[in-house]
Amino acid sequence: MTRFISLAIFLCSFFSLFSQRETAYFASGCFWCVEAIFESIEGVINAESGYCGGTVKNPTYSQICSGKTGHAETVKVTFSSNKVTYSEMLEIFFDSHDPTTLNRQGPDVGTQYRSAIFYSDERQKILAQQYIEHLKKQKTFKTVTTTLEKMTKFYPAEQYHQDFVEKNPYHPYVTSVSKPRKLNFLKKLKNP
Repeated sequence: MTRFISLAIFLCSFFSLFSQRETAYFASGCFWCVEAIFESIEGVINAESGYCGGTVKNPTYSQICSGKTGHAETVKVTFSSNKVTYSEMLEIFFDSHDPTTLNRQGPDVGTQYRSAIFYSDERQKILAQQYIEHLKKQKTFKTVTTTLEKMTKFYPAEQYHQDFVEKNPYHPYVTSVSKPRKLNFLKKLKNP
């Protein structure tokens, strides 16, 4: 009997944990940077680089880089909503990039580097709209170019893009762009 009770408690805990998982999709420049930032957040279970918002099925990185597919470099963020809320994820998103530059983040230029939130449902859309309105009312930024786009399909990026910053700490882009961007974000996080 004790074994069955233990199993029941384990299953309840497992399903409770699973049901608290939520997924968000954010684009804000190079996905190497975005992935590394979200992976540093407590409550984030996984961050995966990929592509959203375009017209080509199963796009490749070289197709995306052309800027002709309509996709944005996007990170699929799976998180535990009992540790970090979707609203907090929005705050992290806006604190970790410059949403005022149209189709650009630092040295990366093109629609594939646009600032975009790909919402999965109406609740995410409404929360994102409300957050953007809050930023505008507070005059946090001179303008917000972030687009809200319905999530239709996420294509995982090639394997070598996954955890790129962690696996390639001395890559020139990582040392000159990714690490400084993450450090700048972490400073903001510690000193709101």
